[in-house]
Amino acid sequence: MSTSHLFEPLRIGAVEARNRILLAPLTRMRAGPGNVPGPMNATYYRQRASAGLIVAEATQVVPEGQGYPNTPGIHSPQQIEGWRRVTDAVHAAGGLIFLQLWHVGRVSHSSFQPGRVLPVSASAVRIEGRLLTAAGPTEYETPRALEQKELAGIVDGYRRGAENARAAGFDGVEVHGANGYLLEQFLNDQTNHRTDAWGGSIVNRSRLLIETMRAVCDTWSADRVGVRLSPWGIANDCTDSDPVKLHAHVIGRLAPMGLAYLHLIEPRAAGTGRSDALREDAPSASGTFRKIWPGALIAAGGFTADSADAAIAAGTADAVAFGRWFISNPDLPARFRRGAELTPYNRKTFYGGAEAGYTDYPTL
Repeated sequence: MSTSHLFEPLRIGAVEARNRILLAPLTRMRAGPGNVPGPMNATYYRQRASAGLIVAEATQVVPEGQGYPNTPGIHSPQQIEGWRRVTDAVHAAGGLIFLQLWHVGRVSHSSFQPGRVLPVSASAVRIEGRLLTAAGPTEYETPRALEQKELAGIVDGYRRGAENARAAGFDGVEVHGANGYLLEQFLNDQTNHRTDAWGGSIVNRSRLLIETMRAVCDTWSADRVGVRLSPWGIANDCTDSDPVKLHAHVIGRLAPMGLAYLHLIEPRAAGTGRSDALREDAPSASGTFRKIWPGALIAAGGFTADSADAAIAAGTADAVAFGRWFISNPDLPARFRRGAELTPYNRKTFYGGAEAGYTDYPTL
């Protein structure tokens, strides 16, 4: 099958992507002391600069937003400078790079929190299971429900994260509204049991995401801001009873904002900790919501070169973000163009560690 559509340029808001093969945001847990990106991170992203657009890994906008060891932040001067080395390296290689703005909410532990307090969420609903801390795996804690007076501070954290990303030289930002993290904890009725103006109805549950998007767009023009959603996500024990109705409302509210793009995770990449997770009862996310989204639409989750090209040809997506295959094939666009064999990835090196499984994969 031809993959010619993958190599057409694409206008994504204020930037022009040279191809439609994007690097998905991938947590790799390799930031240095102080959650500062270092030279190894700059090398990793520079190696993948041939992507039409890099969406850099989820990055906590405030210290309280951390939920895993060695994930980068964008809230200190040192982190801004560390990310500046990354963006300089990508730009020198001819690439474009956005930063994904993140707050994990309840997907955290008191050991990550300043003052060792409980993590926060929409409601005091605990995740079933265990998480990885610096001391090893441990049970999740029951989070503290955010008070109404604290929510303006959450929004301001994202605003300042966008300001800092701009200072670090990024070309734009993506707000992480997916995968069971804080913004999705407010969206989904399984995790949002509030009875105030931030819970109950879909309008109320959407409020934190919409206000966050407005704040980020006010900080940086909307055409340099994207958003990632997972309509049928089951990651981090976070689901909704009516995802179509919820996300139709959310996307309908976002559509007039003039965002750079909408990034949708397909059901087969719902994220249960298994790479083969599949929601067979759910239709395509991009196919479902394409008709109500007027701008660039990025799809992600389990694509091959052929299926990505077919989705673009059919108009259900304008670009496709690749994760695992971009980890082990830093020159993925060149391999797709030539129909070359792909280097297998090693799951054991996905999270944490040093260069092995990070910057040592070969190019053609």
